[in-house]
Amino acid sequence: MTTAFSDGADFWNKRFDTPDYIFGKAPNEYLEAQAKHHLKQGDSVLCVADGEGRNSVWLAKQGMRVDAFDLSEIALSKAIALATEEAVQVQFSLASCESWDWQPNHYDAVVAIFIQFANPVMRTRLFAQMASTLKPGGLLIVQGYTPKQLVFKTGGPSILEHLYTDDMIRDLISDLEIIDLCVYEKYLSEGPKHTGMSALLGLVARKPLQ
Repeated sequence: MTTAFSDGADFWNKRFDTPDYIFGKAPNEYLEAQAKHHLKQGDSVLCVADGEGRNSVWLAKQGMRVDAFDLSEIALSKAIALATEEAVQVQFSLASCESWDWQPNHYDAVVAIFIQFANPVMRTRLFAQMASTLKPGGLLIVQGYTPKQLVFKTGGPSILEHLYTDDMIRDLISDLEIIDLCVYEKYLSEGPKHTGMSALLGLVARKPLQ
């Protein structure tokens, strides 16, 4: 198990230090809808900064081979407990985005749900790493908040530069083929930290075969 992580571990350990699953136990709605269309049993999937495991565990229940990492020891313990509760296997690692071993051309899909702790510099590097670790033909699935979320205040960061716009995402994944890119508003109910009307962006993009 990887043990190196950034200074953000303290913040996230405090946030996750509650018996409740702060983002719920059910998968992200956008991920669930897109995975049912684009992923299949046996696919290898990486869940980035997976938190308490709601997304990785659900993917494993669909028959996928799932790796997941997070820098919070408390979140990881809750993720392992959720996988045990659901009787599935997920390969969990304690790691940050900086310490994770981004093996090139390795996964059929990379899932990045609300990873908006990343500032602009880190975000550029992280999206490049996620694209690199995809196999040719592999899919990147992303969900995040847009700037209008600062009005709704129902979850996510309060820093404008951490939020996604259509143009920003297009720049970040310029080497990938866009399958779906949507900006929309919807009521979310994903645990106590993500509940209420929300300003969202969803992305599915494919790495070229060559």
